Amino acid sequence: MKLASFNLENLFLRARALNGETWSEGRKALTAQAELSAIFGKAVYTSADKKKIVKLLGELKLDKSDDGGPFAILRQNRGHLVKRAKAGMEVVAGGRNDWIGWVELKREEVNEEATRNTARVIIDVDADVLGVVEAESRPALVRFNDNVIKGQGGRPYAHAMLIDGNDDRGIDVGLYTREGYDIAAIHSHVDDRDKTGRIFSRDCAHYEIRTPKGHALHLLVNHFKSKGFGSQTTSNAKRERQAARVKEIYDQLRKSADHVAVIGDFNDTPDSAPLVPLLRQTDLKDISEHADFDDGGRPGTFAAGAASNKIDYILLSPALFAAAKGGGIFRKGVWGGKNGTLFPHYPEITKASEAASDHAAMWAEIDL
Repeated sequence: MKLASFNLENLFLRARALNGETWSEGRKALTAQAELSAIFGKAVYTSADKKKIVKLLGELKLDKSDDGGPFAILRQNRGHLVKRAKAGMEVVAGGRNDWIGWVELKREEVNEEATRNTARVIIDVDADVLGVVEAESRPALVRFNDNVIKGQGGRPYAHAMLIDGNDDRGIDVGLYTREGYDIAAIHSHVDDRDKTGRIFSRDCAHYEIRTPKGHALHLLVNHFKSKGFGSQTTSNAKRERQAARVKEIYDQLRKSADHVAVIGDFNDTPDSAPLVPLLRQTDLKDISEHADFDDGGRPGTFAAGAASNKIDYILLSPALFAAAKGGGIFRKGVWGGKNGTLFPHYPEITKASEAASDHAAMWAEIDL
């Protein structure tokens, strides 16, 4: 069985703030949208809250119109949050109960060549079980499978599954599996909470898969909080809470199951403090530690592949690691470095925007 994990950075539609040539282009908009969402949920808007709302809507260029900005739309579905006049914009809602609405991120189509290159990566990795990160919906997975993978000469998957998560940007975690690798059960953890609040930025999706040999494979697919916006302290704390909760889920599964894998984009390095609960306080082992793992001389999985960009993982329970025959990092869909020359990539990738993803795919070959 070949198990793989791939952050494919959306298939057809992506939030415009995430779709620029560089992360910095949309970073301010993402931060403003997140801060506004937190304020909107308050029962009462203080004077300071209202000033902050006006400031943040201005940063999103929504001070003149609900649809005036390049990255976002203000939805005022019932009641009003703001009223605009020549003198400026005023917050007229006193709290959450006075209006219904939100700030919605605008989406645009992913580069078509990038979409085809994403299919090429999936075809060449040829996993039996593929965990996908940053997919916009199950219908998108199905259309991509039936049309793009097949259109590029690949073998479509028998099963595609995705549960909507907590992120309103359409960057959820999902799954493709081959014929014979049936999805026997699905468990979502979108509503898991601790004393701080909701834990997962997206989900820790738990899939129970029956293999052709009759084994039960328990797969936890994750996408932890990014470092991209918000303070480092807040982001680190969120990832640590997520790692700790995944540890709890894993430990509970191990009471009755031998074959458990935790995969996905953890947005942090193996030596980081936030990942300690998962990487140091369980018996999980990263496939990259296997003697026959091939990283091509670059341990990282993101961008140029530096060690500081090792953020994608395939973690295996002892029984799975013992059955592993090897693994590797597949980089042909990534634009490496400023000129794309750090490692070989598909000839169809002629510029960074045509890359399949900024993330390389990871895979593990397991005798299961």
